[in-house]
Amino acid sequence: MFGKRKETTEGLNIIIVGGGKVGVTLVEQLAQEGHDITIIDQNAKVVESITNTYDAMGVIGNGASYSTQVEAGIENADLFIAVTNSDELNLLCCTVAKRAGNLAAIARVRTPDYSKEVDYFIEKLGLAMIINPDFVSSRVMAKILTLPTALDVTSFSHGKVNLVRIELPQDNPLCNRTIAELGRDGIIQQTVICAIERDGKVHIPSGDFIIRPGDIISFAASQRESRQFLKRIGFKTGQVKTCMIVGGGRAGYYAAELLIKAGINVRIIETNQNRCERLSELLPEATIIHGDGTSEELLKEEGIEDVDAFIPLTGIDEENILLSLHAKKVSHAKVITRLTRNNFMEVVSGLDLGSVLYPKYITSEAIIAYVRARNNSKGCNIETLYHMFDSRAEAIEFKVEKESEVVDVPLSKLSLKKDLLIAFINRNGKIIIPKGQDMIKVKDTVMIVTTHKGFKDIQDILA
Repeated sequence: MFGKRKETTEGLNIIIVGGGKVGVTLVEQLAQEGHDITIIDQNAKVVESITNTYDAMGVIGNGASYSTQVEAGIENADLFIAVTNSDELNLLCCTVAKRAGNLAAIARVRTPDYSKEVDYFIEKLGLAMIINPDFVSSRVMAKILTLPTALDVTSFSHGKVNLVRIELPQDNPLCNRTIAELGRDGIIQQTVICAIERDGKVHIPSGDFIIRPGDIISFAASQRESRQFLKRIGFKTGQVKTCMIVGGGRAGYYAAELLIKAGINVRIIETNQNRCERLSELLPEATIIHGDGTSEELLKEEGIEDVDAFIPLTGIDEENILLSLHAKKVSHAKVITRLTRNNFMEVVSGLDLGSVLYPKYITSEAIIAYVRARNNSKGCNIETLYHMFDSRAEAIEFKVEKESEVVDVPLSKLSLKKDLLIAFINRNGKIIIPKGQDMIKVKDTVMIVTTHKGFKDIQDILA
């Protein structure tokens, strides 16, 4: 076993199988939050690299092996997460772990056939969660294309509320005015500006904050009000009608399936003839093109200059970046760039790549939300967790399950931490944009945005 076990920990004892991109991201983020982490991987160099870099233990071996799990401490583990590249191995690992220890288990499952049987696996295998990065990131892509002028769109409260990120141009009516002024003039109505990025720094704005051209703002509003707010400040809000996808793998399939359901005309360019035939069977409404999607000539021939949206999903980050830059140059398409690695993030953020998605972060957010809720016993659950601005801020939706210091007290009388904002309260399906006299009630869900890290409970908002 590699690494050194912590003498004391207030967190959970977590075993992670698979030292790939998602596994490393989970080790990094969960170790930072104070959990006791053990990584299992068959590659000794991978295990050694992770244990040398992060505060984690490491075991070399097959994660589905009972003896390997015992060596990793399965009998004392609280949570087991399998994120290898094999769906079957992940499910087997979790099955063995559930038999060997009294714990919760999470598996990454990406194959479309298995993804349609999620409820069956959760029930029959007793899993806490099955996570599919390709499907979840495709759902985000589909959401963005409903508001294509946005950089990012994330749903809260089961789709009732959007958290939308946009960049303000020079002449936008929000610019050079305080948030309080915009509220008095009716430009901001049932909308909350939650966070603003300027010159690399994230601000949680108060009423006297002055918005400037070039600011990247995140606002929360209902689905209907999101569209109305964007219209009021001069952003186009029409859903795209046509989309070109380069790459017909799992990510391409999931994205196309969701876009077709949303009424969008989809073209997929795929190099593998057999895969093209399979996609034609799975997605009869889509246009499947057999060819090299990195060919400028083919892209032009298939109409890249005229499509409303362009999504490169080749599986190679460098190709996706080049294709996105090409699409931005030759068309007015809304571009979404999906990247699997976060190398050179400063360089990438300086490129005009449209909306940039990292599936491994989307995956880790769902798992970390579960871990925080499980590690909390104060009568509150985390419904949704979203890392904003490269994890420099968090949006968290809490479900309030019992009385506490924040319940039945006017918000104006709560002593809240600095750099924190209550974005909305969901009460029995009604979305409340909170004012000073509003109160949090038991059974509400409450979304907060903050630059603080590691909140597990709604009471963490108190100073």
